[in-house]
Amino acid sequence: MKKTNDIDICKSNNDESEKILDKFKKIDIENLAKYNIFFIGFMGVGKTTVSSYLSKILYRKYIEIDQYIEKEQKMTIPEIFEKYGEIYFRDLETETLRMLNRMNNTIISCGGGIVLREENIDLMKKQGKIILLTATPGTIYNRVRFSNERPILNNNMNVEFISSLMNKRESKYLNSADLIIDTDNKSVEKICEEIILTI
Repeated sequence: MKKTNDIDICKSNNDESEKILDKFKKIDIENLAKYNIFFIGFMGVGKTTVSSYLSKILYRKYIEIDQYIEKEQKMTIPEIFEKYGEIYFRDLETETLRMLNRMNNTIISCGGGIVLREENIDLMKKQGKIILLTATPGTIYNRVRFSNERPILNNNMNVEFISSLMNKRESKYLNSADLIIDTDNKSVEKICEEIILTI
């Protein structure tokens, strides 16, 4: 599943990109924490965009859990939801995290609901660091409003519902995160700079 709705955070400024990459060169990337990095957060915060970009900077493997599940199941996430239901999909997420336990030095982009199960949080904590990306409900709505790849938002594509669902998940996101990064009005280079200089 290729998500293009977060693309507004990755409009690159070449000058900015070069300056940030110069900063990265001064960091001993090889000795940066040799553990898995998990990106969590509500849909549309930029997990796919940021994790993909960061993996290139840190020369790490990159996995998007939703894409992995779609490949294994040979159907899209909306199709899985429609045919088998949400619980079945959540089981697939947990199974994927267990599989990832055999890997290291990997950057992993997680689905928005990955934190709904304590077991998932425990698995991520044992494997590495968890980075929470955030954005305002208005920003998220603007990023996902034309998407048909968000089954949770079917018939509920509005700021009010997004805000309500975010509030329900907020404590789980915050309690599981090792690092929190706001993505509003930031380029992907700037977000990655914050992550590398903080983690």
